[in-house]
Amino acid sequence: MRDERVEAKREAESLGVPAAEARALAERLGLEPYPVRYWIVDHDEMNELIAYGGFQRRYPHWRWGMNYERQSKLDRHGLGKAFEIVNNDDPSHAFLQESNSPADQKAVITHVEAHADFFANNRWFGLYADRGKGGPNAAARLERNADRIAAIADRPEVDRDEVERLIDAVSALEDTIDQHSPADAARSVDEPGVDEDVNGPDDDPLAAIEERIAELDLSEEVRRDVFDDEWLEARGEGVEPEEPRPDVLAFLRDYGKRYDPESGKAVDREPWETTVIDALREEAYYFAGQKSTKVMNEGWATYWESVMMGGEGFADPDEFLTYADHMSRVLGSPGLNHYKLGFELWTHVELRAARRDVIDKLLRIEGVTPENFHSRIDLDEVAAALEPHPAIAGAGPATLDELAELAADRDPRVDAEAVDRALSARDGESPGTDSDAGPDSGPDIERYPWKLLTREGLAERHYVLSRPEHRNSLRNVSRETLTEQARYMFDVDRYATVDEALADVDRATGWDRMLEVRESHNDVTFIDAFLTDEFVREGNYFTYEYSRATEQHRVASVDADDVRKKLLLRFTNFGKPTVVVLDGNFRNRGELLLGHRYNGVALDEESARETLKRVFELWGRPANLATIRVEYSDEAIRRAMRRGTEPEGKEVGVRFQYDGGEVTEHDLDPEIKARIAADEIDYDTKPDDWLA
Repeated sequence: MRDERVEAKREAESLGVPAAEARALAERLGLEPYPVRYWIVDHDEMNELIAYGGFQRRYPHWRWGMNYERQSKLDRHGLGKAFEIVNNDDPSHAFLQESNSPADQKAVITHVEAHADFFANNRWFGLYADRGKGGPNAAARLERNADRIAAIADRPEVDRDEVERLIDAVSALEDTIDQHSPADAARSVDEPGVDEDVNGPDDDPLAAIEERIAELDLSEEVRRDVFDDEWLEARGEGVEPEEPRPDVLAFLRDYGKRYDPESGKAVDREPWETTVIDALREEAYYFAGQKSTKVMNEGWATYWESVMMGGEGFADPDEFLTYADHMSRVLGSPGLNHYKLGFELWTHVELRAARRDVIDKLLRIEGVTPENFHSRIDLDEVAAALEPHPAIAGAGPATLDELAELAADRDPRVDAEAVDRALSARDGESPGTDSDAGPDSGPDIERYPWKLLTREGLAERHYVLSRPEHRNSLRNVSRETLTEQARYMFDVDRYATVDEALADVDRATGWDRMLEVRESHNDVTFIDAFLTDEFVREGNYFTYEYSRATEQHRVASVDADDVRKKLLLRFTNFGKPTVVVLDGNFRNRGELLLGHRYNGVALDEESARETLKRVFELWGRPANLATIRVEYSDEAIRRAMRRGTEPEGKEVGVRFQYDGGEVTEHDLDPEIKARIAADEIDYDTKPDDWLA
């Protein structure tokens, strides 16, 4: 019988060198990743990690088992093979499946290093990660939450079913946070926190308050009445926010109660309930960074993986076909493929920056204008001049002498020290490799030729305008684009010849621009900024919609604006409806009024009704949800079907209410309808005409 742990140790030992070399190459390329700790796991352990969202321990809840069963079935039938999991933490933890092939493991490692760079440098991850000297420390925080909630559930005075029901309620609302703010920014009530562990009743930070109330020796009815009025009075101003509150969970945490079915009234929560809400809300903020940057993050990791595995031969020659199959499966997945869309958008960012840099230099040549650019500039000559130096392109043992000559001239593209060590190892008694302990060992340039080059050399070696698929991109630049760029050129230096101009081209411009974009954008702003007409046209992107007239899906538009707007709707607020708090004292009855920021896409009303029940559990009093639906008359549908057009609907305001019995439907006040309807273009709401 095979000892799985021995197998895992053997796999780990074989991956030690590739992991170290991948880190060195990532840093040579200009990435700045968190440290990464790699773990080897088997199928079952990997499925458990996927079920737990990438962590080894989570709070007790039924959904983890459901996730595990689903992933196990996908894995068993070959529909959901997992290559890796990596979490956003410092250090990051990456889990590799021991049954993966060597090529897959190397691809995963290079992919992970790029993820770790994105985690460390993207500001949307920084909203959670900036937690003081300790950094994000996510694994420890989530483990502490698991201990807290497990300890609460084990208390003799706490009903375990009540804990699970509360987790259900908070989980249903985990995306109703303010994803644009740090986790602690939306808290509005100054009262004892619950940041410390509460493993027992004596450790609860609110226990002293509870004890003082108990000392009053009030009847339960009087106690509820007195403290209910005091609670409302103390929070009177805050319960009615002047502006819509985007962090619904924070509002419910600060002002919510618990409905007591025995008395039929709202009562103050037990302290442990607030602890659970705080823990789950914090975790929602942790995962928000991943949800809001899925396209960017996966595209970023796929791009740098391709540079390292394919461009730098990190996959051995006998592994390359396996790696090519691996990448084709990743990029060829059906539906909206985050890896493919992100990879292509990052390449587009790189291409635009590099092309702009070259055009800037060419427009500075004496006598060259946007009007005569294509006639005065020999673009074949330009393409040839932009090809990497032969010794740079073919860096390795065969070009070592040429690289030595460049190093002697202090060429910034060449790592002079590495070249010198490689020459010494070649010409000396010992051939030497990086793994040798001797002082005369040289870099293994046969296996890792990139060690002979600096980042400038690697940038030239992988220059986007030298790749076969992009060599005609300068030829396709329009006069309008040239005119627009020339408009911003003031008091610039001029060049006498094409050669002089191209000598100043910075081959790292594309990578530098990518690093800048990686720091500040999320998926919505990334798509809005870089999904251009050119990108849509060359990538053959289009929108589709369901036609009520034909009762089938059809292509709606190939226009770049329509494609971009549909994608923006898909990624705004994690692709979920945007819901805000409008009023915490609706109709002056202490009711909660939530508003759906209507952007032309109607709510799934069945899901909305069920979610409203969860809101009631966290508010303790009647809860309302305002939204807008489009209603179509039978006559409008029949008329549209005869004409082959889409029916015209009427926008109707609706208010759903839940008070513990049945969800009821009511007409919506026109003033409230106006508050939730989109009236301008921003990243939270999109007007009707944004939809194809």
